[in-house]
Amino acid sequence: MASTSRGDVLALPKVQCPNHPDAMLVEDYRAGDMICPECGLVVGDRVIDVGSEWRTFTNEKATKDPSRVGDAQNPLLNGGDLTTMISKGTGAASFDEFGNSKYQNRRTMSSSDRAMLNAFKEITTMADRINLPRNIIDRTNNLFKQVYEQKSLKGRANDAIASACLYIACRQEGVPRTFKEICAVSRISKKEIGRCFKLILKALETSVDLITTGDFMSRFCSNLGLPKQVQMAATYIARKAVELDLVPGRSPISVAAAAIYMASQASAEKKTQKEIGDIAGVADVTIRQSYRLIYPRAADLFPPDFKFDTPVDKLPQL
Repeated sequence: MASTSRGDVLALPKVQCPNHPDAMLVEDYRAGDMICPECGLVVGDRVIDVGSEWRTFTNEKATKDPSRVGDAQNPLLNGGDLTTMISKGTGAASFDEFGNSKYQNRRTMSSSDRAMLNAFKEITTMADRINLPRNIIDRTNNLFKQVYEQKSLKGRANDAIASACLYIACRQEGVPRTFKEICAVSRISKKEIGRCFKLILKALETSVDLITTGDFMSRFCSNLGLPKQVQMAATYIARKAVELDLVPGRSPISVAAAAIYMASQASAEKKTQKEIGDIAGVADVTIRQSYRLIYPRAADLFPPDFKFDTPVDKLPQL
């Protein structure tokens, strides 16, 4: 029995026993009844069970999905992608007298939703290849949806737009990746990604933070297998070189590569220009050019507590 307090007309109806209002009702899940434990009165019936409709056993295959409610709702698609798929019929009632299937799936998904869905799959694939977390994938999907709906980059390939959106999302989330790293996991050239990158920033009227040498240093040193001391020294050298204005016009990636080369040559863990260039995605000649700019002030660039394996005056001059 449902009752409502007199003082509050808008209060939700409360199911309670008329004889024992304070009793905690017991729910019979099998019958769908609400029963008073004091007198056994059935207060409510046909209660909807919100639990799962199946039971899971430990010996069942993990690939078996007993759910019949479809995929999760995707808020980025029109209508939330709430579609119903009809499976292929097996009985005689599923076919007409000519052998054609009576029930068929209608292609209710629009071409725009289909294009966005393909782009989302491509973004997820690219992000998985370079081990990017889910929050960056979500931000990239939102960026792509905004660009696609504005139609401001009409004529550009969706893969190129998706790659540029992934690059922007990495920059905005504070884990920037280089253009070459994005190119390595996509089928688009660096030039095309760069063009789309500039057009998207203009179309969405957004901006990204400037990249610094510290954004790449820990990842590059980790991939090279360098110890913490060398990483800290390389970070200090790069920051000091920028403060002293020794590398004007040089990209942060090339400055970081040159700083890693100098720090590694001064330590016991020496790395060649080619090894560093392969990880950083820069040419050997680019590392040499940046290294030559900072070499004359090498004595002022190292941290005071750095333990030299090779003295500063014995570092390669290139």
